[in-house]
Amino acid sequence: MPQVSIVMGSDSDMPVMRKAAEVLKELGVDFEMRIISAHREPDEFFEYAKTAESRGIKVVIAGAGMAAHLPGMCAAIFPLPVIGIPMHTTSLGGRDSLYSIVQMPAGIPVATVAINGGKNAGILAAKILAVSDEALLRRLKDLTTDMKAQVIDKDAKLQECGFEKYE
Repeated sequence: MPQVSIVMGSDSDMPVMRKAAEVLKELGVDFEMRIISAHREPDEFFEYAKTAESRGIKVVIAGAGMAAHLPGMCAAIFPLPVIGIPMHTTSLGGRDSLYSIVQMPAGIPVATVAINGGKNAGILAAKILAVSDEALLRRLKDLTTDMKAQVIDKDAKLQECGFEKYE
């Protein structure tokens, strides 16, 4: 049964949202992924958000660009954590999305990651769930160890060949 719901308003958000899905899959966290628009199909959106808790969802990851209402609307209806991913936009580079998501009114918090920060959203969702899941916490610690090893390996390669030849 999915514990995380990844939701986006458009399939154009898929490259970023896929990164959240990939890290959740790597960590063994069940998730669902939906394309649903708070603006273009409000009845369906409200039904989705109202039923998420009863369907076993513990965290929602919502990506949005421009007006970026999806994360905030999820947070207004869904009583558990919502993580917002502001999408890069052509007009303002994603700053419009970032400001729309991060500036929620008091009482309606949305945890917000970087513009196009899909991977961090997935990791944050897993960290929230790991508060009560020791096995998931172990997998998160292993992920951190793996990331450290990757940096060490890249530095060793750089030191071996010099920066002019580094590829």
